[in-house]
Amino acid sequence: MSKEFLSRRVLELEPSATLAMNAKVKKLNAEGKKVISFSVGEPDFKTPKHICDAAKKAIDDGMHGYTAVAGVPELRKAIAASLTRDTGVEFKPEQTVASPGGKYAIYLALLALINPGDEVIIPAPYWVSYPEMVRLVGGVPVIVDTREEDLFAVSPAALDAAITPQTKAIILTSPSNPTGQIVPAEVIAEIGAICERRGIWCLSDEIYNHLIFGGAKHKSIASVSDYCRDHTVVINGCAKTYAMTGWRIGWTGSPVAVAKAIDDLQGQTCSNTSTISQAAAIEALNGPQDCVAEMRSHFERRCGIIHELLNDIPGVTCAMPKGAFYALPNVSGLFGKTLGGVTIKCPTDLANVALDKALIAMVPGEAFGASNHVRLSYATSDENIREGCRRLKELVVG
Repeated sequence: MSKEFLSRRVLELEPSATLAMNAKVKKLNAEGKKVISFSVGEPDFKTPKHICDAAKKAIDDGMHGYTAVAGVPELRKAIAASLTRDTGVEFKPEQTVASPGGKYAIYLALLALINPGDEVIIPAPYWVSYPEMVRLVGGVPVIVDTREEDLFAVSPAALDAAITPQTKAIILTSPSNPTGQIVPAEVIAEIGAICERRGIWCLSDEIYNHLIFGGAKHKSIASVSDYCRDHTVVINGCAKTYAMTGWRIGWTGSPVAVAKAIDDLQGQTCSNTSTISQAAAIEALNGPQDCVAEMRSHFERRCGIIHELLNDIPGVTCAMPKGAFYALPNVSGLFGKTLGGVTIKCPTDLANVALDKALIAMVPGEAFGASNHVRLSYATSDENIREGCRRLKELVVG
């Protein structure tokens, strides 16, 4: 059947590379092949019991109907308190909107702020969905490259040079997917000053802010100045911190006028997020937090393991991640080599050969704007990390 009936926005949309790789992994596993997957960006832990118990209680208590679009009052209060703790900026419940996932929260924030033709600056490497979401709302993604020697922190000078009269916003993510790096506080402050001087907004994706290692600190751009407080949309959620990816609960914290716009947009598209997920999120935010520290300790240990093993592979180098659960090794040292009968010319070649010949799944860096890298998620067991890196080294060494 012809695709002429589909809208241009769909025809021009790039599919998610991470989801595509995950689909391949599931297909191979269904065929009985043991794939070591470094492709999935979700914790491999179960949602903590006290959070599940709160959801079960909500079901038993009859919490089955619609709620206010932005969430029940108890949840908005808990989100506001969480944002205040995490950013150092006071948030009130009316500044928050609970949405079905952090991804949708980002999309709604873009819908609320971006007009057709507005430019949105996105530092690279970037999460695969940022440019596509900007295009979907009619905006123009402007990619600003970063340097590996700067641990992928955007240069304030490069950012300033990329701003035009059409620039409306910048998207920041720290800790970063896909790099696992944190934007230093002094760089955040410089970016905030540029935003104020040039009159632009910031969408600050802070979904990994509780997964930080080695005493590193997270600084929210919302805390830089009064201007940044009033021109920043902070995005967060339960998915990564509490191992709740499938519960689909994220949120925005923003000036009241933006929050009202996001509320209106959500009300006309999907209404409220799941009532049961809201009950679970309230418990996640207000309940015991020792589960967060425990999961973070596992990720930090795994970070050290994968960093050491990747750097032990000839032709591969990897900076030490400081947060999230991703490593972004530079594999350009393998370009021109023949592995598994294929001459490696780019990260996609390596990812395809690794999957076909060694049953290792990783995501090629081109999807993230990183043409010399691949992304590996170490949200998997120590054993899988060691075995996957062993397979990769065997593939490279022969």
